[in-house]
This record gives sequence, C-alpha cells and structure tokens, in this order.
Amino acid sequence: MYQFDMDKLLSTRHDNGADFWATPDGKIGIEKPISTLTALLVMSELKVQKTHEALQGAAELVLGAVRDDGRVRISPKGSIYTCHMALAAAALSRNGYAGEKRVKTILEYLLTNRYEDGGWRCNKFSYGRGPETNFSNPGVTLVVLDAFRCAGIHQETKELDRAVETLLDHWTVRIPIGPCHHGMGALFMQVEYPFLRYNLFYYVYVLSFYPKARKDNRFKEAFESLSNKLDINGRLIVERPNRKLEKLNICRKGEPSEAATGRYLEIVKNMKQIIAK
Repeated sequence: MYQFDMDKLLSTRHDNGADFWATPDGKIGIEKPISTLTALLVMSELKVQKTHEALQGAAELVLGAVRDDGRVRISPKGSIYTCHMALAAAALSRNGYAGEKRVKTILEYLLTNRYEDGGWRCNKFSYGRGPETNFSNPGVTLVVLDAFRCAGIHQETKELDRAVETLLDHWTVRIPIGPCHHGMGALFMQVEYPFLRYNLFYYVYVLSFYPKARKDNRFKEAFESLSNKLDINGRLIVERPNRKLEKLNICRKGEPSEAATGRYLEIVKNMKQIIAK
C-alpha cells in the first residue's frame, strides 16, 4: 500500500460531514473534496487491502445504496442515473467485491439495459439535444466495461463486443458525442491518473482487457499514442492529475508515477496475448 497517499486520503474522510467521505444525510457522490465513490476508486490504485476498515466502511455505504433491481441511488432523494450505477459497480469491483450478490445485481441490470448502439448512457441532456447525442456516452461505457472486466465478464464472451465497438469507433470520430458530450481533444490525450474520468490512459487500459479491442487497429493506434508518453526509462509521466488529488505521490504532475507505470505494464501484458495466440 502507498501509505503516505493513504494517510492523505484518510485525512479527508470526514470532510463531507460524516464518515467514509459521505454526508450526514447519506449522500455518497458529493465531491467536496471527494466522494465515497471516488475514495474507493482511489483506494483501488493505492493497493489498499480489502480488510482495511475505511475501505470496508465506504464499500458498505455503496452496497447499501443498491436497490433490489440493481439500480443505485447515491443520494436519498436524488435521481438515479446510469453513470451512478457504473461508478458504484467499478468502485466495488476494483476493490474485490465483484462476487458480491448486490454487485452482480448491478451488472445484470446494466447488461440488460443498454442503449441501441450497445453502450450505456444517462437520459440527462445538460448540453441540449442534437444528432451528436444519439449515441451512448463514451465515458459511462468505459466505466461499465471497467466493472465488467473486474468481474471477469470480458474474455470468453462476445456479449460486450458492441460496447467495445462504440469506444473504438469514437477513436475515429473524435468529436464530442453522447448526452454528456465526451470528446477526444487535447485534454483527452493527456495522461490522467488515477482512473476516474474518460481519457487516453483509462481508455487504453480498460480496452486492453477485451480481445475484440486488442486486435483492432484503432486500439493499436491509441496504445501507440499512450506509449509515446513514456520517459527514457520506460516510466509513464502523469500530465493531468485530478486537481483534488494532485498532492498524492502517485499522480504528481509532470513526474513519473510508479503506480501509473504499473498499470501501463498491465496493458503491455494484455497486448502480448495477441502474439501468444
């Protein structure tokens, strides 16, 4: 475990008014400074053991927000969105809860409730409606695929191929699409870490677990773009840390990151499966 960074993270656990980064009225998605969901995602990068009391406490809050049908309400009176379900599933799955019954329920709901192009999206149109919004949301789709790869539902099935294709197609389209207008501009191409938002590093990392993507030239181009970010010692440089996490050692701007490089090496390992077959 990266103890210094974990201590920094733990120092914020009551900042939203209650323990485990939640608010007194039970909201687990308030980012002031970070939410319960974000804390779990960061802990998965800090190699925190599942037995850690803070991880367990945060996970129980998220599990408690899962409804019987698999939908997740991250605020007692708030709306339920697909992105909330995606984040909950990924946050729990990355920390070893993929086999938990309630997590399986979320994944089952997501698997049977997709947009017509095979990906996922929220019915919230903050930027208005237009032809570009008639697609799944790349950012949400990426997080959902992250959760599925943690649960092992990615290698031996073609069930998720259409979702993978939507992300590969975005590499060609590039323009902002989906209700949240996720695009692939200059900010997308900067290495961002930890994995919280739609960006080149997270995109390549998740897709590297899917056989359909690894064989595709669009993915190979994305992987090459990421590989060009390495320093002369083969370490990955963090270009765009999340501003709320920039004081953590694993993601200091302009510096090589041991943790990020470790994730990059996982991509390399996944790519070798193409050669092996």
